[in-house]
Parts: sequence; structure tokens; C-alpha cells
Amino acid sequence: MFNVTSSAKEQIEEYFKQNDVKPVRVFLSSGCGGSQLMLALDEKQPSDAVYPCGDFEFIIEQDLLNQAQPMQIDFGPRGFIINSALKLQAGCGGCGSSDSCCG
Repeated sequence: MFNVTSSAKEQIEEYFKQNDVKPVRVFLSSGCGGSQLMLALDEKQPSDAVYPCGDFEFIIEQDLLNQAQPMQIDFGPRGFIINSALKLQAGCGGCGSSDSCCG
């Protein structure tokens, strides 16, 4: 299951009023802050699941979707929020310091 709230849809539609419409990719990013789901503009790939949303589409790699669903894209006071069943790893503390696993 993949759901987009009306507030998230409105924010993306507002963005595309002034920019070329492209698919919005949901992807997993890993770094010192841990793993998190993020959004970016991208091109469709053969391994993607595609979810039409008004005049644009969300895309997500099918394998990631299988692990993360149900998934919901929302928009709140601090920006986009991606909720999913995916168990994300916490990051390491002290990024860039002597006790850092990222140093």
C-alpha cells in the first residue's frame, strides 16, 4: 500500500507549477545520521513501482517497496514526512569526531 496525503500532494503540485514535471523517487539514503527515506526527482527505471498522483508520479524500487509498505508520504511543518514499515538503523554518534564510526 502506498498513500499520499492531500497536503503532500498540494506541496508537490505547487512545486511543479514553476518547474518541469518529473517522477518523484522515494529512496533509502544512509549516512552518519542513519538510514532514512527521502524524495528526489528522477527518471523511471524498469525495476520501479509507479504510483500516479494527479499530474505527476511517485516511483520507488519494487524491492524497497516490498520491504517498506505500507508507506505514506505526508507534509508537515518541517517538510515531507515518509512513514513506512521499514525498520531504519540509527546513525552513529559524534560524526567527524574521534568516536565517530564515520570519521
